[in-house]
Amino acid sequence: MNPRCGIADRVLVIAYGNPLRSDDGIAWQAVEEIRRKLPFLTIVCVHQLTPELSKDASGADTIIFIDAMSSGEPGKVQCQTVSADCTRVDLSHNLAPAQVLAFCKQLYEVEPRAFLISIGGKCFDHGERLSVAAENALPRVTAMVNELLNQIEIHAAK
Repeated sequence: MNPRCGIADRVLVIAYGNPLRSDDGIAWQAVEEIRRKLPFLTIVCVHQLTPELSKDASGADTIIFIDAMSSGEPGKVQCQTVSADCTRVDLSHNLAPAQVLAFCKQLYEVEPRAFLISIGGKCFDHGERLSVAAENALPRVTAMVNELLNQIEIHAAK
């Protein structure tokens, strides 16, 4: 039994992007690595963030969003906290993480803690292969998720 199961049961990882657009699919490939190393996490892969995700997200204490970014240095991995943005909530089927959290707040009256891990991409052309820079970033994404889990455990223990 994994000692993290209690914490991990309340963590949802949402990977989004298009796996048929080269580096835009890095989140999907990253969660395959995460599934191998952290099999106890709940992981969802989607092409884009939609209001329907708020139902699953509302049951989590922590959400980790993972996505490619087209700006910035290819292969760079960064993490930032995300808060609900209730000023921009619409019924679009192309939301930002802050809007998914706003739906959680408005529809389910919960505010999960959330993080966005962004990975710099280089190539967003049609194809399933990652650029070398994106491929090299995959272990750093897994390490960052692991570090977030460690922080959650420390926080929960206090």
